[in-house]
Amino acid sequence: MNRPRGTTVATASAVVLATAGSLLTAATPASAAVTCASPVFTRTFYANTTFTGTPKGTDCDSVIDQNWGTGAPGYKGMPANNFGVRWSMTRDFGSGGPFAFTASSRDGIRVYVDGVRKVDVWKNVATTVSKTVNLTIPSGRHSLRVDFVNWTGAANVKFAYTPRTTATVDKVKPLVPAGTTVAYSTATTSTKVSWAANKEMDFAGYRVYRRLKGAVYPTKPLATTTATSWTDTTVPKDGNVYYYEVRAYDKAGNTSSGTADLGITTVDRIAPAAPKGVEDNWAMGSPTKITLYWDSNTEPDLAEYRVYRSTSRPVALTPANRLASTGGGYSGPLPQTGDVYYYVVTAVDTHGNESPASGTAMYYSDDLTGPVETPLGTRVTEGETGVTVTWDASGGTSSDFAGWSVFRALKPRASGITVWEVAQGLKGTTTFVDNTVKPGTTYYYWVVAKDWEGNPGHSSADLPVTVAGNTTSPAAIEGVTTVPKENGVTVSWKASGDPSLDHYRVLRGAFADGQWNWTPVGDRTNERPWLTGTTWHDVTPADGEQVRYAVVGVDQYGNQLTPDTGATVTGVTELDLRPTAPPATGSPFTWIHPNGPRDFNLYLEDTTNENGSEATGFNVRRWNPATGTFDLLGTGEISYPMSWHDADQPKATTLFYRFTVVYADGTESGATELAGAIA
Repeated sequence: MNRPRGTTVATASAVVLATAGSLLTAATPASAAVTCASPVFTRTFYANTTFTGTPKGTDCDSVIDQNWGTGAPGYKGMPANNFGVRWSMTRDFGSGGPFAFTASSRDGIRVYVDGVRKVDVWKNVATTVSKTVNLTIPSGRHSLRVDFVNWTGAANVKFAYTPRTTATVDKVKPLVPAGTTVAYSTATTSTKVSWAANKEMDFAGYRVYRRLKGAVYPTKPLATTTATSWTDTTVPKDGNVYYYEVRAYDKAGNTSSGTADLGITTVDRIAPAAPKGVEDNWAMGSPTKITLYWDSNTEPDLAEYRVYRSTSRPVALTPANRLASTGGGYSGPLPQTGDVYYYVVTAVDTHGNESPASGTAMYYSDDLTGPVETPLGTRVTEGETGVTVTWDASGGTSSDFAGWSVFRALKPRASGITVWEVAQGLKGTTTFVDNTVKPGTTYYYWVVAKDWEGNPGHSSADLPVTVAGNTTSPAAIEGVTTVPKENGVTVSWKASGDPSLDHYRVLRGAFADGQWNWTPVGDRTNERPWLTGTTWHDVTPADGEQVRYAVVGVDQYGNQLTPDTGATVTGVTELDLRPTAPPATGSPFTWIHPNGPRDFNLYLEDTTNENGSEATGFNVRRWNPATGTFDLLGTGEISYPMSWHDADQPKATTLFYRFTVVYADGTESGATELAGAIA
């Protein structure tokens, strides 16, 4: 059939083929060698329809799908009519199976498998003719050849071969994956399974299976993948042998047989189970020895049990707390420290894997153990402040350390001697000063650490010292000042720098019978056994009296100055808060005695007045300086004992009270007046 051509032969020979056939390489003259990697076709052009003579060109083509129209193929010397093109290649079809060969052309096309014609549409036609042939390809490598001829007119050709993947048609299993290997990493405890790519054209994926030695592969795969390797990160770390196999499956659901078993041996990192029954152990009271029992573990690789003990809960599984290793059961002493002791047990296998801790057994102990603190390098010296005992603390520490005790005796330690614990509970210091010693006496000292239960630790050796003593008083106190106040006199002074000073004493002087008489009024405080500060308030009624004060320093031997031997003396006139009312007279009370600042005890011997009227009660009045009168506080009953309590006293002042008796005839006796200073 003769038709006009859109492309001349001369023009076509200069064009690189770029049709729907996905040309892989430019057309090459027949004289040049062309190698095309399977499954790419080698395409050869002939200037005749008999495929004879020298080809006009050869190239590679991955898909047969060309349309040259009415022109000639792009090789020099190719005609627009009466030419032929041949595609050929050899490829691996894997396990083979059912395929569909689809061909369409204008003009003739023939398809051969291993040289056997399978498709034959070989005639000069005016329109494109198509044909599909279903056939089964055996497994392995096979050759394909496609011959196309154009006699006259337009030229186009298309050919494809695809597996038929419906389950009703395809019953052929894929080939078993080849080249399977396994590699186990002890560092990551994972297994990498690798294999070669499957040759199936209807390949869908791979399934990886794992089984324990002696068991069968499960129905469900461990993993599904399309890659050619897979890493198992879930393989148990139990020291057992595990086998792997890989199976290929196709799009129709057919699955290959498994690869040969490939085994690995895992590292054992699985610990035994925690022993049971330890928590059921106990004992009455505070035992000195304990025994533990527990149920035996069943792991075949069990090596031993470990016993741990601690005074805190939960018990930490540390080397410091590990008490013993045993094949089963434990018995041992219980430390007598007063602590609660907790015990747990673990199981250990032959690979060193240790179980979690068991339940906890608990035991109470009595504290019969002294602290570990020990006095070292103990020494004793006498100085201005007395006898000083000094020691060095050891490095050990006890949780129940209560402090250091210092003991003193008049003889070396022996049975039956009298011992004084002159200091106890000393913490944060390693020095003690004994200021109660007497000159001319020999003392023996030693130091011991004690715990809260009174248990002693290691004692120092006896340290003898003969006290020389002295008779020198501390120097006179300087800067003594006095300030009169409504409730007495405040005395202040400068701190003494004399090293022999132990404490201060305040003396109050009153003039009587032609001389000053001195009375100690301050040598201790409520907080301390001795006065060590530099101020003292003498609580005394502010009644305008002229008095003197002296402050002296006292050393540990009692040496002190007096107002007659150099003590500093300061005079002061008290404030005068006495009532301006006429003096109190004519009281019938035998005596009225202050019993503290608020309470008074009263005694009335004669209970009738001169008229013979009986006493029925008494009145108590308190001076009110604002009004200049004695205000009535209240009335008490005549009883034995008889007392009065002032519940609303003002503070920091001097109060003046008057007590009178009330009689049945309505008369009131004269008054007894008392003054009291209120702190």
